[in-house]
Amino acid sequence: MKFLIFTFVGVVHLLSLGSGKAVYKHGITQRTLQEIKEEIASYEDVAKAIINLAVYGKAQNRSYDRLAFLVDTVGPRLSGSENLEKAIQIMYQNLKQNGLENVHLEPVKIPHWERGEESAVMLAPRIHKMAILGLGSSIGTPPEGITAEVLVVTSFAELQRRAPEARGKIVVYNQPYVSYAMTVEYRVRGAVEAAKVGALASLIRSVATFSIYSPHTGMQEYQDDVPKIPTACITVEDAEMMSRMASHGNKIVIHLRMGAKTYPDTDSFNTVAEITGSKYPEQ
Repeated sequence: MKFLIFTFVGVVHLLSLGSGKAVYKHGITQRTLQEIKEEIASYEDVAKAIINLAVYGKAQNRSYDRLAFLVDTVGPRLSGSENLEKAIQIMYQNLKQNGLENVHLEPVKIPHWERGEESAVMLAPRIHKMAILGLGSSIGTPPEGITAEVLVVTSFAELQRRAPEARGKIVVYNQPYVSYAMTVEYRVRGAVEAAKVGALASLIRSVATFSIYSPHTGMQEYQDDVPKIPTACITVEDAEMMSRMASHGNKIVIHLRMGAKTYPDTDSFNTVAEITGSKYPEQ
């Protein structure tokens, strides 16, 4: 059974607002909105067949089983890691076994960053070992680590207001979750904004709506004209706790160690496969 796969990369149809009439662009008649709706609706049976195959048929639980195998046997697949190369080979074999056409690997250079050993221990007002994950492309701390007082803020605006307090400290962002698109800015820009006001490092509350003491990592970006400082994510629970401590006037001190390193780009592969269309296979 062959399926037609759609990838919508942009809307090029210019439709008259309200009228639904086709307009012309470069002399080519564009389809009306109604025509597009009708074409999409015509694939209802195909969509149901795919759903039934995945939920009730031979492919039942296949996606889950494959994901479990990948996670259990390969683990984290950071760019440039051996685990990533193992995952690529597994995907390559899966695509061939599924009977897709023109399955092949394309050589490509990719970034190579390693997290290394890392830890964060609160020393005051009490001893507390914290769960952390270094953010992608972060630099490491000196081998002996960084021991510094903490400044907890809830926004970039608060950081700017309290800029004189941030110098020589570790900035902890306890930003409220609004939406992923808005809140992830603290992960992406947190280190840069903290470095601008003289911070030694930054820790960001994980960008998540729910936590089971689980740090959520991801990429962050440095800025060429701003000093690079180590940056990592911490759990929602620890960010909230330090916010409460700060509101009570407690002095918070953390010892942070991060062994993160960036290496020259390394060799890897793009994994490519094709599904030949049943209606226009030559296209």
